[in-house]
Amino acid sequence: MTERRRVEGARSGKPCVVVGAGLAGSLMSVFLARRGFEVEVFERRADMRQGVAAGGRSINLALSTRGLQALSRVGMARAITSLAIPMSGRMIHAVDGGLDFQPYGKQGQAILSVSRQALNEVLMDLAEAEAGVNFHFEHKCVDVNLSTGQAVVRDLRDGEVREVDGQVLLGADGAFSKVRRRIQRTPGFNYEQAFLGHAYKELTIPATSSGGFALSPNALHIWPRRDFMLIALPNLDRSFTCTLFLSKRGEMSFEALSSPEDVLQFFLHWFPDAQALMPTLLEDYFGNPTGDLVTIRCDPYQVGGRVGLIGDAAHAVVPFFGQGMNASFEDCAIMDELIARHGADWPRVLSAFSAARKPALDALADLSLANYTQMRSEVRSPLYKARKKLDLFLYERLPEGTFVPLYNMVTFSTMPYDEAVARAARQDRWITAGLGLGAAALGGAGYYLWRRHRR
Repeated sequence: MTERRRVEGARSGKPCVVVGAGLAGSLMSVFLARRGFEVEVFERRADMRQGVAAGGRSINLALSTRGLQALSRVGMARAITSLAIPMSGRMIHAVDGGLDFQPYGKQGQAILSVSRQALNEVLMDLAEAEAGVNFHFEHKCVDVNLSTGQAVVRDLRDGEVREVDGQVLLGADGAFSKVRRRIQRTPGFNYEQAFLGHAYKELTIPATSSGGFALSPNALHIWPRRDFMLIALPNLDRSFTCTLFLSKRGEMSFEALSSPEDVLQFFLHWFPDAQALMPTLLEDYFGNPTGDLVTIRCDPYQVGGRVGLIGDAAHAVVPFFGQGMNASFEDCAIMDELIARHGADWPRVLSAFSAARKPALDALADLSLANYTQMRSEVRSPLYKARKKLDLFLYERLPEGTFVPLYNMVTFSTMPYDEAVARAARQDRWITAGLGLGAAALGGAGYYLWRRHRR
């Protein structure tokens, strides 16, 4: 049962204000409400539960241990897993149609493919119905008073502007956060934004005519093509959401694929097995937007002890390690732990949160960028596959916890990301030293046999 202890100062006469009703904002609002705070959430978009959400920009979500543990603290892990499909490894598709399944870890370890919209709707329902959170949709944050934590919001339906007073303001409004943009004017606040030279476009593989999956449903499908790739994740309706990652400009790029003939020729050459399963390829390609991929780093994640940042507003990462949502959910759980420890002492809570999360999330940003190269290029190399087999062998055969591959530390544990990177480096040195000793021993044995033969 989830702890619901109220904290000192929860009912101060002022609400906690959350800007953004996406995944991080909705979950954070539940945590706050369960600590006894009144919570007001302001969201620029309309309520997605009242209509069809905008398509073309989802990049299906991969839910793993960090996200599940955060959801379990509000009693939602089981409900969410019922909306998800387990993927126990990568299915690599060669150009000639050959398949190579690469498991993620031990038997039973899997990441979960889940719909962003379905997950967001469940969290908002929980926040409203059980926790008593007040959502204000079509309300845009236009300014923030950093010294008082006051938000200025505009009702997009009638243009009315009002000031919202809160005891704390949390910006959970995404990679292009209005709250963070206001903080960026603060002396001493560091900010870095880096766009990837590649972009993405969402495509679809529908269910078969008999209503089944066109591909194996329990794998993340990857078509690696060295400088670009296609991926596909399963949905509950037995379709697959596909994402093409490709350079923005150049000979092989989105810029170059400007006509239906270009697109068809490109897919027939590079992804023939996928193209055969995409009856709406051209409609999807030209109907869906081309999305950018950006990494956001900033420091600190708060200013003045009254305004803080969580989720993508603080640390947007590219999606190639499948940890963006999981890291954001972990933010919420860690913030909740700090509130339980320090109560409504917001300067202390926000400062401790920033200090704890900044090194870990910088490490995640680096991991996410590096994993793009691995996914689109290295997964088919004999050296990569040999190392993965060695890692999995050691992981399964050595005593529990002795050796854990980096991917498994990141995906199937809650070890801080920077600690996982440091431990993986130590393990690499251990393996390198072990291989070196083994080679030396073999070399010595060979020399001994050679000398005996010479005699």
